[in-house]
Amino acid sequence: MLCGVPSPPMNSRHGPISLRVVEFTGPREEAADEANEKKRPWMNVGVAHSEVNPNTRVMNSRGIWLTYLLLTVVLHVVLLSIPFFTVPLVWTLTNVIHNLVMYLFLHTVKGTPFETPDQGKARLLTHWEQMDYGVQFTSSRKFLTISPIVLYILASFYTKYDATHFLINTSSLLSVLLPKLPQFHGVRIFGINKY
Repeated sequence: MLCGVPSPPMNSRHGPISLRVVEFTGPREEAADEANEKKRPWMNVGVAHSEVNPNTRVMNSRGIWLTYLLLTVVLHVVLLSIPFFTVPLVWTLTNVIHNLVMYLFLHTVKGTPFETPDQGKARLLTHWEQMDYGVQFTSSRKFLTISPIVLYILASFYTKYDATHFLINTSSLLSVLLPKLPQFHGVRIFGINKY
């Protein structure tokens, strides 16, 4: 004790021992903390990421939109490099393969590949339903809605609006646009993909 100030407890090997003060937070403070949880990142112990559910923010990541567009262009170029495919067939295949992959990843696969502390809330939701915490009409949702429409317009133009290609491209577009509508958020038609 020096001048009336108590000295910190000492450990014989490592010097002073640091003390940690833990304060009790009541229900009001906990509710305020939960409301602010969306505003600032929290560290999850034992988890490599700082989001409660990284699926909610993955489409807002830096460079993901450019990567998505580049992968679509690479798919188209690879299909163009196959010698016996015609240009209209390549555009239709690009549109159908793109929409099939996006339907599977966004509207069929449920849950999250990450360890989440959300008590299993995300395991019954598709990636589209988890995205942006379920908020509709965000920039990433608009981007993922507009991009198949632009691809459909390009495919229709380059196939010269041939009836067969037009029917295939239109049905493919509807298969990815209808599940994106807010009216179908969380809806399982005929119980398909319920569990």
